[in-house]
Amino acid sequence: MDRGYARPVARLIEELSKLPGIGPRTAQRLAFYILNSPPELAVGLARALVEARKSIRRCSICGNFTDCDPCSICRDERRRQDTICVVERPKDVAAMEKTRVYRGVYHVLHGVISPVEGIGPDDLNLKSLLARLEKGAVKEVILATNPSVEGDATALYLAGLLKPLGVRVTRIAHGLPVGAELEYADEITLGRALEGRREL
Repeated sequence: MDRGYARPVARLIEELSKLPGIGPRTAQRLAFYILNSPPELAVGLARALVEARKSIRRCSICGNFTDCDPCSICRDERRRQDTICVVERPKDVAAMEKTRVYRGVYHVLHGVISPVEGIGPDDLNLKSLLARLEKGAVKEVILATNPSVEGDATALYLAGLLKPLGVRVTRIAHGLPVGAELEYADEITLGRALEGRREL
């Protein structure tokens, strides 16, 4: 991508356009916004990116992104350790926390089963979930995958895998529109979906 841009500008636009949801025009707008802003903005952004990449890792218990291991939710003794809410991605933990309804702990899969994209059960964060259940303290697993074809398929697979272990397996109610993502749901809708979960 040259189009008459100086090489550093072209590279900045190219790198920004690699981000999800950022097309060439948006990348160009962001690049010029950064270049027209005070230098502190670019320096702060660069430092935040480098710091996040250096300090953030996956919690060894739940798989959520954290800067300390185990994460603050897994360490919180006030949370119910006998209930695990399984979500697709770390951003879904944040969405669930906004409801202020759920007081258990989480497990992040880091994806869903998607044969089209070549993602199978072995590609998900499942081994550590099974290890948590083997300890026998967990009474309920809430499957809070997105209400999509892949999310539903993943929930059904997990239900079949977990039910023989003797835990209660529930799925959040579909108070969410089909195809919607937890990240974009409002707190009330997500809270009602959580409260209206059902057995699988």
